[in-house]
Amino acid sequence: MSDELFKKVVSHAKEYGFVFPSSEIYDGLGAVYDYGQNGAELKNNLRQYWWKAMVQMHENVVGIDAAIFMHPKTWKASGHIDGFSDPMIDNKDSKKRYRADNLLEDKIARYQKDGKTNKAEELQVALDQALLDNNLVQLKSLIELHEIACPISGTRNWTDVRQFNLMFSTEMGAMAEDADKIYLRPETAQGIFVNFLNVQKTGRMKIPFGIAQTGKAFRNEIIARQFIMRMREFEQMEMQFFIRPGTQKEWYEHWKTARMKWHHKLGFGENMYRFHNHVKLAHYADAAVDIEFNFPFGFKEMEGIHSRTDFDLRNHQEYSGKKIQYFDAELDENGKAYGNYIPYVIETSIGLDRLFLATLCACYREEEIGTENNKDSRVVLNLPPILAPYKVAILPLMKKDGLPDVAREIMQELKLEYNCFYEEKDAIGKRYRRQDAIGTPYCITIDHQTLEDKTVTIRYRDTMQQERIAISRLKEILASEISWARLLA
Repeated sequence: MSDELFKKVVSHAKEYGFVFPSSEIYDGLGAVYDYGQNGAELKNNLRQYWWKAMVQMHENVVGIDAAIFMHPKTWKASGHIDGFSDPMIDNKDSKKRYRADNLLEDKIARYQKDGKTNKAEELQVALDQALLDNNLVQLKSLIELHEIACPISGTRNWTDVRQFNLMFSTEMGAMAEDADKIYLRPETAQGIFVNFLNVQKTGRMKIPFGIAQTGKAFRNEIIARQFIMRMREFEQMEMQFFIRPGTQKEWYEHWKTARMKWHHKLGFGENMYRFHNHVKLAHYADAAVDIEFNFPFGFKEMEGIHSRTDFDLRNHQEYSGKKIQYFDAELDENGKAYGNYIPYVIETSIGLDRLFLATLCACYREEEIGTENNKDSRVVLNLPPILAPYKVAILPLMKKDGLPDVAREIMQELKLEYNCFYEEKDAIGKRYRRQDAIGTPYCITIDHQTLEDKTVTIRYRDTMQQERIAISRLKEILASEISWARLLA
């Protein structure tokens, strides 16, 4: 994988209706993107895969949809108002602002690329320690020591490193003078924590149990880069799993294994993933690990698994003045009742946009096809069929002789169960190529033989093999090929 591949994926995403720059007719808005017609479908299918695996397949996990706006005290209790910030540094000549840790991470990557392994390891250790200590002076010293220059100006004329809060704020109220300052949520987890009692009581949930949620979050990233990898408006898929204190190590390992297995089922290759244990722990965690994916620009975080202790519920109990506890009537091995306690939490949190990008990168293929004397090429998205934006393309060979009528009848039958694409324009070969490029796994061609014997040609995206089958068998064949069970079993 390479930078060249990444450029091709980004170009392909726009050309085929997956991702567009937001407000493009006004020259765009930095680090904000819109999902096009095919992107919206793929994104929704990925969301469904997570939801089905996390909620539908677990009897003790339920889902909610909390509001984006929350009481301002929420973010005081969570620590975001006081501590949700990134170390920023400005170049005095270019007037550009950078994350200090990103500059150092880029330098580490360059050392590795140049074969300077020892220097890379030495800088990584120093960076981790500086971040762990929140030592802004040390971060600047490392930038100076390793002679890091501004990519724009080429100079090393830096300001001091300082913290920059990432939350977007706005006002709520009819009158400006009476308006209260509120925030766009920087994460979805807090909506789960403040609803713990509501869900536990109304759902009669017993520990251990989980609450899942998907939804938008917002962070004022100063250095947003790498396409949809780091955006200011993004979507998270999170599950908070509530457990007895003292069992966190066991459940932490359980969800590490379960979540990696979920990723592997996508079929992108187990070598494309790795665990990365945190050296610097968030203020709420006693253990944390990332599942990283090998993007074209290297291994980067896609999902985090965190042991959050009782930090969140305990703080919300303190700031709200409401008792947030669970009464556990069961007995321990010594016959002693557990009684009332504030549950501990294991969190799994994945960025849907990053999963989307990983899927595009893993499934993008450029293939040489044809014979020795008649060579050709194609671009194909080798998506798992159940995730493809369109499952079936209905393609009448010609726009006459009654072929479109039969094609429409087939479309009518199949669209109740599958998202279908209908197209009459252009030669059949060009239509096949377009469907390959958006990842449609099956194309059904209606020709003159169809009128005679009620058969059609089904073409398989990955092998390009074609098979003549009876129209009456279409549902049977598609049902065997397009199934959530293949990913969820």
